[in-house]
Amino acid sequence: MIRVLHIVGKMNRAGAETMLMNLFRNIDRTLVQFDFITFTQEKGDYDDEIHELGGRIFPILAKNPIERMFKLTSFLRQHSEYRIVHAHMLLSNAFHLLAAKRAGIQHRISHSHNTSNGKFGVMANLYERVAIYLNKTLSTQKIACGIEAAEYLFGTTESVWLLNNSIDLQQYSQIAKKNKNYWKSFNQNIQGLKIIQVGRLSEVKNHRFSLEIAKKLKEQGVSFTFLIVGHGPLENCIRRIIQDYDLDKNVYLLGVREDIPNLMAGADVMLMPSLHEGFPVVLVESQAIGLKSIISSKISKEVDLGVNLIYFKELNDIETWIEEFKDRNPVNLDCNIEVLSKYGFDIKKNAVQLLNFYKNMDRI
Repeated sequence: MIRVLHIVGKMNRAGAETMLMNLFRNIDRTLVQFDFITFTQEKGDYDDEIHELGGRIFPILAKNPIERMFKLTSFLRQHSEYRIVHAHMLLSNAFHLLAAKRAGIQHRISHSHNTSNGKFGVMANLYERVAIYLNKTLSTQKIACGIEAAEYLFGTTESVWLLNNSIDLQQYSQIAKKNKNYWKSFNQNIQGLKIIQVGRLSEVKNHRFSLEIAKKLKEQGVSFTFLIVGHGPLENCIRRIIQDYDLDKNVYLLGVREDIPNLMAGADVMLMPSLHEGFPVVLVESQAIGLKSIISSKISKEVDLGVNLIYFKELNDIETWIEEFKDRNPVNLDCNIEVLSKYGFDIKKNAVQLLNFYKNMDRI
């Protein structure tokens, strides 16, 4: 059996981690097993499931990236069962790839899941340039979730495998057909237009913009319910804004949920006013589920898979976002699933491709 060591920060319900778990669930685990390096002692959302699937989690605690690199090097030298290291932490991959190289790991995969690190300034730009150079030179294989994510971390799509953030398409099709009234099952106060936003409560997800939309809707007398799914460092700040805008009876923070596809199936529209993204799994999910999504023009155009459910809007005009709520186009779920499968978003097919990718490396 091949054991692949994945380098992540913490296995929470975030985009890259969710994609990784989708692959883990569907890959042939009699042939390939996933283990994980994390950099925290806190329990991740997926930790229990990882153990159930036969994976192991090894926390490495360090005060800074340099100390982390030395500890990872030491770990790899003590665990000769790992011939493949698969890093998922964007610019920080540079430290992990260097640790793997110092430990003599033959196969070092750098996987890009984003189009920006979201930091600015002279030192941030210098670090970015150095990290991108090291990612290109230290990785023996390169993977990205999309074209723009590849160009950001590697400067090119040449010799980069574009592995789509895929899902179980048939499962989502069935969920979409059965859960149109799902919201009422857990909250009887649901009213009017049903809006959802899914993502970590952090600056890049731009929840403040969404709450400005909610405030404007209330001022215009629109009946609506807005569910925000996720957790993160800005939770208290978001709660204060909800109170300041008198939105307590319209906006609900649900925290981390395991029923996100059901929630999406019951929604009328999803918001994603992010400042930047790679290729979010949630936008694949929304298109499979038949959910209209109004998203920031800062997000890569490649997320639109051609099923007429993605609408790009500028972040400087709230009114154009609100206008988009008025139009409801008919959805052909079977057609959506066929299109997404055609363009490579079927997790079962992609898990087989990843298995073969690892097997080809293991032969060398």
